[in-house]
Amino acid sequence: MTTSRLFDVTTSFAASLARLGAGMQVAGVGRRPERPLVLYDFEACPYCRKVREALSILDLDAEIRPCPLGGTRFRPEVQRRGGKMQFPYLDDPNTRRALYESDDIVRYLVAEYGDGTVPLALALGPLTVVSSGLASLARLGRGASARASRVPTAPLELWSFEASPYCRLVREVLCELEIPYLLHNVAKGSAKREAFVARAGKMQVPWLWDPNTGQGLYESADIVRYLETTYGA
Repeated sequence: MTTSRLFDVTTSFAASLARLGAGMQVAGVGRRPERPLVLYDFEACPYCRKVREALSILDLDAEIRPCPLGGTRFRPEVQRRGGKMQFPYLDDPNTRRALYESDDIVRYLVAEYGDGTVPLALALGPLTVVSSGLASLARLGRGASARASRVPTAPLELWSFEASPYCRLVREVLCELEIPYLLHNVAKGSAKREAFVARAGKMQVPWLWDPNTGQGLYESADIVRYLETTYGA
């Protein structure tokens, strides 16, 4: 393992530890949406992390439209649709609801697709925000700023869960390159794990599927190299 890889893995583990593994276990699942939710966010944002954790806990898929600082692909879309450049921004095509503010989004998600109870890890007010901020600090700004990239013809698909240190490394690069993707959350206890194993061959995440090239990859280091080579400038 190279020094840079060791640093990335170690600091990503530290980020997960800061949040005490929030987003690792499915809980409080309610009815399922017919269509994936759409989330505009960026990986390094502490408030966006809270929403991604809620999606993972509630076993919800989402179309991720990355909006890193300096990004030009999806940030203007949020401004047009919601009237301000603020993240996270959730669009639910099933109910035609669109929301800013992480706490409002979390409450909405548990009301519509959960049992109505906000998970403890997301209900601690300032403590939740501080620990999420520490998780971002541990990664020294990765997943915060846009980098030049080529746009894929079709969105990629990523099987992941929020608390996984290895999945985080892949999501950061997808965010920085502004690559849209369909996020399939498969945290522990997910009802989608059996179908995932049937498709991918084993229960291991991250797993990336690129419909543009027909490539399916495990191992975060391999996925990162693939993304940089295929879509990086």
